[in-house]
Amino acid sequence: MPEIVDRGEWQRRRDELLVREKAHTRAGDVISASRRRLPATPVPPTTLIGADGPTSIVDAFEGRPLLIAYAFMWHRGKSTAQQCEGCTLTIADLSATSPAYLEGRDVTFAVFCEGPWDDIAAFRDFMGWTMPWYSTEFTQNEPAVADGGIMRSYLRDGDDVYLTYETTDRGTESFAPVLNLLDLTLYGRQEVWEDSPEGWPQDRQGSWWRRDGRPVAQWLHTDEPVGAAHAHAHHH
Repeated sequence: MPEIVDRGEWQRRRDELLVREKAHTRAGDVISASRRRLPATPVPPTTLIGADGPTSIVDAFEGRPLLIAYAFMWHRGKSTAQQCEGCTLTIADLSATSPAYLEGRDVTFAVFCEGPWDDIAAFRDFMGWTMPWYSTEFTQNEPAVADGGIMRSYLRDGDDVYLTYETTDRGTESFAPVLNLLDLTLYGRQEVWEDSPEGWPQDRQGSWWRRDGRPVAQWLHTDEPVGAAHAHAHHH
């Protein structure tokens, strides 16, 4: 339990924190301004594998000048239930309407995944995701396109493509509003790395992203036990 105070004292303490929150927001604005002033670096002609077969990265922009791509890790040969719980959280936590709003600012959103096309397409369809996915299985020598668990931002100028930004680890938290919502609750994310008062519930990072053997979001699409799903995947 937290310290208990009357409403007046609570408001005073809340207002003290608000000053720091506003400073944090303004500092973020300054960093974003610097991000918009970063130089760009060319991306060589690159072929991805998409729903229509081999696809130029230029075509992944779908005619727009900007592209945001999330690199989804893939555990080759593993069942649906054994795929990355962190990447699943990232993509599942995006609103289904997010791509439509991004398109309002001429931004295309896509998922780049290092797995084989047939496997990742089946995974995407199982999850009910509608954003375009592309396999980067054959682009592992191009660091501006292929890697695991990284968000990248690209610019297209005609048929020329440039990388303008990339980030990894906690830099990708903008994809997952549930993390920011948890930060606003009393117990936070409840993970051991957080600086929380003594006695607050905490366990290892990401332990809650998986339940009963599956990434949590998968239970919205199936009630099949993991063992059966694993056997089905191998049979398939």
